Amino acid sequence: MKIPFYKYQGTGNDFVMIDNRQHLLSKNNTKIIKKLCDRKFGIGGDGLILLENPEVEGDDFKMVYFNADGNESSMCGNGGRCLVAFAKFLGIIENEATFTAIDGSHKATISDHEVSLQMQNLSDIKQLGNSAFLNTGSPHHVVFTKNVANLDVKKEGALIRYSDEYISNGGTNVNFVDMQEENTFLVRTYERGVEDETLSCGTGVTAVALAAHASGKANANTVKLIVPGGELTVSFQKENGTYTDVWLTGPAEQVFKGEIVCQA
Repeated sequence: MKIPFYKYQGTGNDFVMIDNRQHLLSKNNTKIIKKLCDRKFGIGGDGLILLENPEVEGDDFKMVYFNADGNESSMCGNGGRCLVAFAKFLGIIENEATFTAIDGSHKATISDHEVSLQMQNLSDIKQLGNSAFLNTGSPHHVVFTKNVANLDVKKEGALIRYSDEYISNGGTNVNFVDMQEENTFLVRTYERGVEDETLSCGTGVTAVALAAHASGKANANTVKLIVPGGELTVSFQKENGTYTDVWLTGPAEQVFKGEIVCQA
């Protein structure tokens, strides 16, 4: 069976995209999904995203996201932004979108290659000394530290991801953060499901921005995040202890397209 696919990236976070409105790929076929994400034996990507027909009235499409290990996963912010760019390429939307992902409803806007994605409201931030834990659609442990550029993210991230504190709940993503200047932070992320550092993580930088603001390390309602794959911004409002109107903004681009033969 030949399956058409598209490759997208958002600040180096790359995804295999499939228009699955005609049910070309089974969501239960973990083996094929894992192979498609394999960088040596497949297409290669940090994850795979299916664009499916909407199930909620008023939606333009539905997002189904899989980690590179083949398992359906929690929300992916950069993946959501790339999916909006894909939907525009397919002619499903023009400059605005509404869609449902595993964590609920999202709105988005797109202008040229810049996509802004509205994330979920958040009020629960657990402060852990110089660290924090919060769920921005995916669980994130945020560590504020120094010399992040020289850190062994895979080693140090795995220690936290598989620690007793998190492993019983499926583990966590881990973000290492170093303030560069006022309201600007360098971020490197270890992603569960990829089990390595990725060049960018949308829910991760969202978590960093909110954790930085909640702890007083950021004092503006827009925070710049520098990741190995580029730059993102997160803007928000805070009302009665809840972060609302949270928007993740950055580039999202199609890299290439093709067909791949999949054995059922």
